[in-house]
Order: sequence, then structure tokens, then C-alpha cells
Amino acid sequence: MNFFTTQIRFKRIGMVLLISIFFFFNEVEAQEQLVEVKAYTNLIEAFQNSSDVRILHLNGQGFKNLPRQIGNLQNLTELNLGSNSLTTVPKEIGRLRNLQSLWLFGNWLATLPEEVGELHNLEELSLSRNLLITLPKEIRRLQNLQVLNLSDNRPTFTVLPKEIGELRNLKELNLENNSLTTIPKEIGKLQNLKWLRLGSNSLTTLPKEIGELRNLKELDLSSNSLSVKEKKRIRKLLPKCSIIYF
Repeated sequence: MNFFTTQIRFKRIGMVLLISIFFFFNEVEAQEQLVEVKAYTNLIEAFQNSSDVRILHLNGQGFKNLPRQIGNLQNLTELNLGSNSLTTVPKEIGRLRNLQSLWLFGNWLATLPEEVGELHNLEELSLSRNLLITLPKEIRRLQNLQVLNLSDNRPTFTVLPKEIGELRNLKELNLENNSLTTIPKEIGKLQNLKWLRLGSNSLTTLPKEIGELRNLKELDLSSNSLSVKEKKRIRKLLPKCSIIYF
């Protein structure tokens, strides 16, 4: 075996080793990701493994109260509490600083604790099908929020707080089937908004600031009390937006 043949064989062995190492680390990383995405569905089990819990689905389990210890799940990124019987949310919810998605639909909530404003990484919040009366002013601090669902809170939800205008990264706002009679002018600050659903309310007009929503793709105004004149006015304010009236 000459020197050059030996050198070529060593190079081949080296390549095989590199490829093996590459696939080994990729497999380890994939296994770690699989561990991270495990969805816990039992609260006791979640508390026993608090540092490991990333996803917690407790929807439809008949909860009337949420233990304060929920705040111990510091690594939680997704929390589903939908379709329970919650009347309040503990202030400790504000300790979940890594939370990205919070689903509270289908409960009996009238408001949220002000500590919800501490959820700076929250991207999606669903409060549909509750008995919402108001939202805390601290909602304005959710600067990473992209999707906000406040639909189906009729007849209790009658006023949309002006703080809604501070949610500058909001892309989708669902306010369908409430009892809103007006929309605050601050709505015009939502420059990244793409979908605005206002169907099935009691609106007779919209603020002129609605025309500042340059990125709005779709506006649902079905089942309101808008006159023909008002509809034409809105069309002029949003000439490029798809508007649903029926």
C-alpha cells in the first residue's frame, strides 16, 4: 500500500466519521425537541414536572378555580384552559413570562387580573365565549400580541377599551357577536392589523381613524346597523380592503 492510497483511505474514514457525528447530533437534537413538545393534560403531573412543562392542555376538565401554583410553571409556552367553568384567573398567571399562547375561551370570566400585562411574550390570547365586561388597562403592555379573540361575549361586552390601540403588533382582532355600539379612535394605531371582525354588534358608525389601517385585508361588518351612507364612507376610507356587510 503506497502513501497516496493510505492518505485517500484516511480521508474516506474521516468523512464517514464526520457524517456519523452529524447524524448523531441531529438525532439527539430531534429527541430533545420531541421531549419539549410533550403536551401535559394532567395538572398534578404538570406540577410534579414543573420545569419540563412547555405545553399544558386542561380544556374541558370542569375547572372552577385555577390553583395559584400555576405560576410555578415558568417554562410554559402554551396554556389551554378553554371550556371550563372559571370565573377568575389567579394573579400568578403573570409569572408565566415565557407564555406565547393563552386560551381561555368558553368560561365565565368577566375580566382578567392586571398581572396579565406581565406576559410580554404572549402572541395569542383567546377570551371568546365568556361574560367579559372589561379588560384591564395593563392589556396595553402585551406588545408581542398578534391574535386577540374577544368574540361571543354578548351581552356583557359593550365597550372596547382605548388601550387596545397600544397593541402595535396585532394582526388579527376578533370582536364578533358582542354588544359594541362604538369603536375607539385608537383602533387606527394598529398599523399591522390585517383582519378585523366586527360582525354581529350594534355599530352605526366607525371612527375616521379606521382609514389609517393601511395593511387591513379584511373587515367584517356583517349584521350591524350601518346606513348606506356610512357604508360608502367606510369604503372610501378603506378602498383596498375587502369589506363584508352581509
